[in-house]
Amino acid sequence: MIVLALNSGSSSLKFGLYRVQSNAAERLLAGHLDAVAELAGQLAGSTLPKPEAIGHRVVHAGPALRQHAVIDEAVLRQIDAATAFAPLHTPAALAVIAHTAALFPTLPQVACFDTAFHATLPDSARVLPIPKALQAQGIQRYGFHGLSCESILQQLDHELVQGLPDRMLIAHLGHGASVTAVKAGRSIDTSMGLTPSGGVVMGTRSGDLDPGVLIHLLRQAGGDASRLEDMLDRQSGLVGISGLSSDMRRLHEAEASNADARLAVCMFCVAVAKQLAAMATVLGGVDLIVFSGGIGENDGAVRAEICAALGWFGVALDPERNARGLGLVSAADSRCAVRVVASQEDEQIARHTARLLRLLRLLRLLPKD
Repeated sequence: MIVLALNSGSSSLKFGLYRVQSNAAERLLAGHLDAVAELAGQLAGSTLPKPEAIGHRVVHAGPALRQHAVIDEAVLRQIDAATAFAPLHTPAALAVIAHTAALFPTLPQVACFDTAFHATLPDSARVLPIPKALQAQGIQRYGFHGLSCESILQQLDHELVQGLPDRMLIAHLGHGASVTAVKAGRSIDTSMGLTPSGGVVMGTRSGDLDPGVLIHLLRQAGGDASRLEDMLDRQSGLVGISGLSSDMRRLHEAEASNADARLAVCMFCVAVAKQLAAMATVLGGVDLIVFSGGIGENDGAVRAEICAALGWFGVALDPERNARGLGLVSAADSRCAVRVVASQEDEQIARHTARLLRLLRLLRLLPKD
């Protein structure tokens, strides 16, 4: 099956055209887009096969949709109803779905949810310490970067002779950042919560804050929740601390002469190290730490600073391997392995899309054409 995968994140729109056979996704074409309308032109000018289906990354669809789904009006209503849970992502995803439906009206579209991977969270991680009546409203820990986590497990399962280790920590570090504890291939805890704004410090998002801070800021904003949301999601995190940029590369360039830039880098590394240590406790030990995402894959200095903070329980990097990046970067005497694995969300979207459509056609719930 030829699948067009569209990945609308908080700061980017990526696409990939894949040939999916069994569980393998071969990339035929990939890139970044400023607008979905560019797609038709790129595909029309290509000699590659035309897509048979379209898969979308959808960050959040609330409590009712925790499995990937063929998009119809009912699914769109559920996604739209959950917009408040992911305001940086959902409007863009819905716009992309609408545009592609207009460009390719005969093709089935599939929504692949970041929250699906975390549907296995035990109650101790899923339930938030709030009045029980609020749980009926879907207020709980959902977790995100699920497609990235799945793609990492997929790759490691093929690459490691011994298969997946039992206790894994995945640090997806990019414009958004999260840490996930994986036990026997299943998510058992994760740093993001109800929304992708929680957890560690991020590019423009604050991460976790004392509830008292939120109450104080809401009072200052005169009860204007949208103003507070904008402050915490778009003006905080690295850009708020540094007053300079949300881009880790710019902060590295400035940190030698700019104390606030250095503080932003330090706070990010400490926040990630603290989450990794906490998740190690949840797992009862660690066999493998994986770094992924734009920062996790490309920033050896950040990886080194995070792992140095974890040196107390035996994590150690090999400087030469860490400088090279992808693959094993831990030292021979490290208490657990440390690897850098590229996030392949788009390939995972293509795999899920093809698998779901094949299953539905097998069950005669979708036409073959």
